[in-house]
Amino acid sequence: MYQWLHQTYWNNTVLSWLGCIGIIAVGFIILRILKRVALNRLKQYFKKTKTNADDFALKLAESSVLPLCYAGLVCFAIDTLSLHPTVEKILHVAIMVVLVYFVVRIFISFINFFLVLYLEKQNRPQAKEGLRGVMIMVKVMLWIFGLVFLLGNLGYDIKTLLAGLGIGGVAIALAAQSILSDVFAYFAILFDRPFDVGEFLIIGDELGTVTHIGVKTTRIQSLWGEELSYSNKNMLNSWIHNYSRMERRRAVFGLCVSYDTPADKLEQIPEEVKKIINTQEKILIDRVHFFEFRDYGLYFEAVYYSLEPGYTECRDKQQNINLAVYRKFEEMGVKFAFSTDRYISIRNGSNMQELWQENDEYPGRRR
Repeated sequence: MYQWLHQTYWNNTVLSWLGCIGIIAVGFIILRILKRVALNRLKQYFKKTKTNADDFALKLAESSVLPLCYAGLVCFAIDTLSLHPTVEKILHVAIMVVLVYFVVRIFISFINFFLVLYLEKQNRPQAKEGLRGVMIMVKVMLWIFGLVFLLGNLGYDIKTLLAGLGIGGVAIALAAQSILSDVFAYFAILFDRPFDVGEFLIIGDELGTVTHIGVKTTRIQSLWGEELSYSNKNMLNSWIHNYSRMERRRAVFGLCVSYDTPADKLEQIPEEVKKIINTQEKILIDRVHFFEFRDYGLYFEAVYYSLEPGYTECRDKQQNINLAVYRKFEEMGVKFAFSTDRYISIRNGSNMQELWQENDEYPGRRR
């Protein structure tokens, strides 16, 4: 009655074919139930947790691990059959291709997750844009390794291929030495983080805000509006003043009064200036002194720290201090002094560089 089960087709009995189909069918049902029940429940549970690791693991299981299980189930079921050597070879190739494909994807996902996690712990969400360049290089390298591994497991002699890749790699490295130096400098910027996007820098005589950190270049929007592009290597080889990471800003200003100022009023000036500085919010006074005798007047110097590091905030406070000092000197009857010779020299244009250096827009002025 069941003799037809033992009839042979393509070197396998009907029973063997039914067994193979049954393994695949039962396995698919189990995997579907696992996906629908277990994974859905895990999704609901992981939504309540604060960590992203469980969400990443669940997403990885759905995108790579579960398809790999389906492929492994089919391979296991077909392996129970007695197949022609050519068919077995084709199946072996298919299995290796699928295995390498999903393993490389899993490695890429892990590397991307841990890099993003590192940047989040460093509180650098803006650096994720620059992570694309890193991931492109990581993907290319992993796919090359995966291809070499695949060819080696398929019986090809990869020694010649590896030798060719080595020679080619050396030739490419020599030809693209400047590019590679910028790439390695990019990794140093990404992980050592001397600056980030949105921070204000002074590099040499140029100053501006970082708008983009790329694999090859870093771009800065200058205060005058133009965009400056620096190679990453040159950026790291330069002195970089990062003013966005200041916790407080030091301010120094001087006052010069005339020689006909009485001594008792000279004694009052440091205390009066201190009182005026203390009226400003978030200010820490360092010192106010009668500093020195100059050719054209008596020079006082004051130093304080603005606990708000912003340049505009510091200039606002200095403006308030200047106005208050001016009013106080009018009240005290104290006259300011200035160098007549120097003023005439500047007006005549004989020393315009000196005038530039007193202007906030002078390119070399340290802010």
